[in-house]
Amino acid sequence: MDFPADIKYTPNDEWIRVEGNIGTVGITDWAQDQLSDIVYLEVSLSEGDDAAKGDSFGTIESVKAASDVYLPVAGKVTEINEALQDAPEVINSDPYGAGWVVKIEIADAAEVEALLDSAAYEAKTQEADA
Repeated sequence: MDFPADIKYTPNDEWIRVEGNIGTVGITDWAQDQLSDIVYLEVSLSEGDDAAKGDSFGTIESVKAASDVYLPVAGKVTEINEALQDAPEVINSDPYGAGWVVKIEIADAAEVEALLDSAAYEAKTQEADA
């Protein structure tokens, strides 16, 4: 299981990597492992949409379950990973790279700082697995 130190995590298994004022968002390696083979992704936001922290930005379906995914911070959607429409399984193979889902212009950097670091998120997943 991979827990990169350069990103922040939510208790609901989303991640955000920040470069300047842009955050790249996806689901964690642990979450994709729990879901198993991802077969479908629906992104419910569009480029230019303003969204609040905790807003659902889509649904991921796997052979096991369907799960909503939520924004870790508030902001404006700047990009959607359209490649996942044809190949959602990339989330399984590269959740922190090519499997990113949306990019947002972050409204409040303090919201990023309030998220879990890699050690705290890893501890949370170990509790869930116990």
